[in-house]
Amino acid sequence: MKRSHVMSYGAALGAAVLARGLARRWTAYDVRGKVALITGGSRGLGLVIARELAARGARVAICARRRDELERARRDLVQHGGDVFAVECDLTIPSEIATLVALVTEYFGPIDMLINNAGVIQVGPMELMELEDYEEAMAMHFWAPLHLMRAVIPDMIARGGGRIVNVTSIGGKIAVPHLLPYTASKFALVGLSEGVRVELARRGIGVTTVVPGLMRTGSPRNAWFKGQHRAEHAWFAIGDSLRLTSMDARRAARRVVRALRHGDPEVILSIQAQIASRLYALAPGLAQRVLGLVNRLLPEPGGIGTAREPGSRSESAAAPSFWTRASDRAAARNNQL
Repeated sequence: MKRSHVMSYGAALGAAVLARGLARRWTAYDVRGKVALITGGSRGLGLVIARELAARGARVAICARRRDELERARRDLVQHGGDVFAVECDLTIPSEIATLVALVTEYFGPIDMLINNAGVIQVGPMELMELEDYEEAMAMHFWAPLHLMRAVIPDMIARGGGRIVNVTSIGGKIAVPHLLPYTASKFALVGLSEGVRVELARRGIGVTTVVPGLMRTGSPRNAWFKGQHRAEHAWFAIGDSLRLTSMDARRAARRVVRALRHGDPEVILSIQAQIASRLYALAPGLAQRVLGLVNRLLPEPGGIGTAREPGSRSESAAAPSFWTRASDRAAARNNQL
């Protein structure tokens, strides 16, 4: 092929990429007046995303299991100027998901945006994880998003568009030690989300897979810890708090909403998660050997064994401490206490 032809093709490709970028900027999905259903919207990242959408004029429905937590979140969003509807719901029960969608639709009208964000985190060695832990993780991270998408997609297709965001994890790209039920279920959600996007593209429905790394949301207080639960909580809480390893939740929420509006296929949150994902894709064997070495540094089985305690009852001299201040402040700010 002649050099001039190569240059011409390159210029044409560059122009096409530029045109696509400009079109993407000009045709962003307008969330004003649209109805957003955010699961796990009562605290953490879900609540921060709800604030961001409410600030942009969306009508926001949130759901969670705890009524008191939901009410605090509802008042928080109203104070931020949001038009809010809060529904108590256990997403591991399909009939409650159907009721949730019906109630939101009755209150606000058809759901335009679905953000599958709710999650559960179980931390501990593989030897202490039981089948119930895997079933719980799959129910929350795979089956609940699937049931919710099946509930809202037919109406989105009928109306010719919509947005779906599935919040997965870097644990859905890389097998993180001491998080096996969580990471296995997040791998499943990544595959589901990518497959749904491919099949719905021709229907005008944008599906975005969000892949967060560690974020300063205050989540360690509400994670579950097994074995040497205080030591497990300490490493998790410190990693979740340090600026070197984690991302500010407000910045993460803004990126999620931007990805939703532009219909991005995927957004990996935090530079650390982006680097880890790329290295894992390039050299999975090497990455797994490194993670095996990391696993050697984590607590051995023991302690409370297969029983589990929440982070709020797993505190130690190491956490809360100077090293977890950022995460502790985030917990207070994001309704995690």
